[in-house]
Amino acid sequence: MKSVKVAVVGSINMDLTVTTDRVPEKGETVLGKEFATFPGGKGANQAVAASRLGATVQLIGAVGNDTFGTELLKHLREENIHTEGVTVVEYIATGTATIILSEKDNRIIVAPGANAFVTPELVERHIEIIQNSDVILLQLEIPLETVQYVSKIAQEFNIPVIINPAPYQDLPAEVLKSATVLTPNEVEFQEMLHSVSKETIQDKLIITKGSLGSSFYKESNELSIPAYKVAVEDTTGAGDTFNGALAVQLGGGATKEEAVRFANAAAAISVTKIGAQAGMPTREAVNNFIRNNE
Repeated sequence: MKSVKVAVVGSINMDLTVTTDRVPEKGETVLGKEFATFPGGKGANQAVAASRLGATVQLIGAVGNDTFGTELLKHLREENIHTEGVTVVEYIATGTATIILSEKDNRIIVAPGANAFVTPELVERHIEIIQNSDVILLQLEIPLETVQYVSKIAQEFNIPVIINPAPYQDLPAEVLKSATVLTPNEVEFQEMLHSVSKETIQDKLIITKGSLGSSFYKESNELSIPAYKVAVEDTTGAGDTFNGALAVQLGGGATKEEAVRFANAAAAISVTKIGAQAGMPTREAVNNFIRNNE
């Protein structure tokens, strides 16, 4: 497969993760177990996933001029991600995600911080990154107007764009039209159906379903690709791993079915370690995993 150039426009966060045996009720305090910080943000996560799988990755985003911002930029560069498109915003905190891990699942609260400064103007200053990419990855932890702008530019230059509609908000009609692929999970898909008919977007859909795998539509029929069975430690970042892997495969010329099977395997590996990026695999690891689980 050819070397793939992936452009990611998205969020960069520090994940503040605490594990607990039980999630507190309203007004209740419980004792947690472990606390740790991990690099995160849906944009950064997807960039790391794509980079580890062999893509050349350019990230357009923003961090604050603070300790978290410095740490995250250093980490991204160590992951071989090009950060020329990442701006440092004065007097604004780097984005954070507070994550509660309990019973092998998670609850997440995102404070966008500097991610609010990922504007169309920032993208325009780095337009060559968009123009020179094989595939573009977008999510919704940045302003919606930026998603609209990037989608428009991608359509003008005939560059495939994958939109991961998370955290969910309704997408304008022009964004839905310009998207090549939409990757909601089951909850997000049901939310989408409140504002758009399935028939108008089904050819673009790849729906992630956790332990049930993923599905997409082929000639109006839903085709399901089963998940791989693994020992789950932390599901944080599984969807981002899936999207990063999907971008690499589709950008490299794989069929949709081939890309989804590969992305399912990458996501399965990712949930075996704690932290959004900790379990994200290399291409060699995914290929070996698939061979051992056929």
